[in-house]
Amino acid sequence: MQTHSAPHEATAVVDEPEARELIRRAFESTYRWSSDFRGFRADVIIRDGGKILPGEAVVSLPGETTVTLPGSDPETLKWVEGQIGMMAVHRGARTFEESDGRHRLTLGPEDHHPLGRLLLIDGDGMNSRYRILDGHIRQINRSMGPVRFTINVEDSLVTPEGKHLTTKYTVYYFQPQDGSLKQVDSVTDRHAVVDGWHLPGARRVIGAEAGEVRVRVMEFTGHRLL
Repeated sequence: MQTHSAPHEATAVVDEPEARELIRRAFESTYRWSSDFRGFRADVIIRDGGKILPGEAVVSLPGETTVTLPGSDPETLKWVEGQIGMMAVHRGARTFEESDGRHRLTLGPEDHHPLGRLLLIDGDGMNSRYRILDGHIRQINRSMGPVRFTINVEDSLVTPEGKHLTTKYTVYYFQPQDGSLKQVDSVTDRHAVVDGWHLPGARRVIGAEAGEVRVRVMEFTGHRLL
């Protein structure tokens, strides 16, 4: 007797209004520069172990970061450019619909996790997973190519407008082969207020990898708005 089985059909992910509203509120409570902010120029000093490197950083929005750091090696310059560029991207003006709101948003199972409810972002290409507690994103999980990482937000300040701006977070990187811990970066930020704008004041990164601990500090002074 010949039998036939129905072809397997992938289950479409259905956007959940409750998940969308939770992420929207968290997004809107986060501090960002407004669309009329054009950027800034600042003197910068990099302290890396026993090395002290002075230079200048220019953040020109919407998306250009230039760092001048005489005497630096390529690895240090790339790291500084990456850090400052990341600050600019995270604080740059954008709407919810231009960000996570573009994707399908769903709730994970209620597991009473201390960092909040799990929310799943489908279709962003990074398998992003957030945990939201008290209206704020407390954990971010993402995969980018072979790199999988988790960010735990540990502390933040509240601006006069009632927006939250992160001051301390830790990033955990995992090996793609077996999921073991590869690297940890603990990041502490201090902010400078210039004409009402919250700009980078200092960043300290304590990184642990391959049995070594490295401490690097960026200090920004003399901010000039563009």
